[in-house]
Amino acid sequence: MAIAASEPEVRVPAGVLRGTREAGVAVFRGIPFAEPPVGALRLAAPYPARGWDGVRPAVSYGPPPPQGAHFGMDALARETPGDGWLTVNVWSPEPGPDARLPVMVWIQGGAYTIGMSSLPEYDGGRLAGDGGVVVVTFNYRVGLEGFGQIEGAPANRGLLDQVAALTWVRENVRAFGGDPDRVTVFGQSSGAGSVAALLAMPRAAGLFDRAVVQSAQGTFFSPPLAADIATACAAELGLRPTAGELAAVAPARLSAAGDAVGATMGRRAERWGRAAHGSILYAPVVDGDILPVTPWQALARGAAREVALLVGHTRDEQRLLTALDGLLGQVTPERAAAALDAFAPGRDGARRYREGFPDAGPDGLYELVRSDWLFRMPSLRLAEARIAAGGRAHVYELTWSAPGMGGVLGACHGLDVPLVFGNLERGRPAALIGEDPSPEAEALSARMRAAWTAFAAHGDPGWPAYDTGRRLVRLFDTEPAVTAYPEETSRLIWQDHALTALPLTGP
Repeated sequence: MAIAASEPEVRVPAGVLRGTREAGVAVFRGIPFAEPPVGALRLAAPYPARGWDGVRPAVSYGPPPPQGAHFGMDALARETPGDGWLTVNVWSPEPGPDARLPVMVWIQGGAYTIGMSSLPEYDGGRLAGDGGVVVVTFNYRVGLEGFGQIEGAPANRGLLDQVAALTWVRENVRAFGGDPDRVTVFGQSSGAGSVAALLAMPRAAGLFDRAVVQSAQGTFFSPPLAADIATACAAELGLRPTAGELAAVAPARLSAAGDAVGATMGRRAERWGRAAHGSILYAPVVDGDILPVTPWQALARGAAREVALLVGHTRDEQRLLTALDGLLGQVTPERAAAALDAFAPGRDGARRYREGFPDAGPDGLYELVRSDWLFRMPSLRLAEARIAAGGRAHVYELTWSAPGMGGVLGACHGLDVPLVFGNLERGRPAALIGEDPSPEAEALSARMRAAWTAFAAHGDPGWPAYDTGRRLVRLFDTEPAVTAYPEETSRLIWQDHALTALPLTGP
């Protein structure tokens, strides 16, 4: 029986896959890159997936990994039950071993607590079709399953899942039309923090040659802090934080235990410091092995020097998070002062923010220092660390204000995701664009997609590299511009402050 043109097939080492064709792009979903991490493989490093006989349908996303309850993600995950969490999805405009197209591998964010590749905003069809690239998305373990510091289990299992997915790409992507020697890994928020971690990981060396860091979540944990948080999560279940005890717990219960601890972060600040102040329950652990040092240290020492780097952030990173907390326009002077004390660098950081931004009220100061601490300065400092080691980096800032939700969110965290994927009317981040995307939004999305795919193809997004003299960056707005880095005041406040793994701060 002949296969219809709408049902493309590819042969990979594990067997034959049959996908679908959507808007002229071949799509393959739910391909296992590792065995289900359950049973004997629970809380272990990923184990390569076995092959199959015959033709395997690749038309549906695989089940998501266990999720935290934020934004109802735990309930959404239950809609697709199963334990085969570790799967990849591929969009290709030209499947087949001779196409040799650039490959873009996406790592979604979600505070290392939530995240699944099946969300509609991560559909790679438009980016692949318009940009002439192969787009790959995948699931990785989050929460305690992926990032809990558990005795008897390897650290950073979520990062090891990412390395396994990238290994699968190197070994399989040519069958889908991709060039394994032109692989760009790109991610946003904790996905961008993951990209930063991969740059510092010896296990990831050689798996990609370009990296795009979009609003990197700058939190990395010391082992004592990560272990203490895991101990608190296990205690919710009356258990110790060991692989032997936690592996016997249903995944949903493990996620719920993390949620319970997350709800108590406000009273744990004396012990967990900035992690508690920022409600950060999970992060990559600088364990000295899987992640030897922080990304800033690694890049400054010359790690991944051969990897081309594109890095940036949005102007108003914190605005959406403030709105989600119900604090937009409601920040008191006392709350702003507490944020400055918690997050501003050094002994005089709070003073420098007040003097550097004399016209900023409580809302402005609160958003500035939290934006800088969590996303803006960690992202910029990656570029500066690369340059300090004699390397090259391109920097951007998204300054276009989101028109959705009454236009109050500015250039907020997550606004770049629908713009880069071109999914202006799909998924929850697309709500930032508004119900009817304007011609300006479409044009901005097209410019960002063109820059990202040009970088994936040639290593040059179309504007000068950043340097410590002119500090030129690309501003993405209604009218594009290349100018000196706009957040100079913040840069100067943070320039002498070392970004380190967050410590355990109290008894």
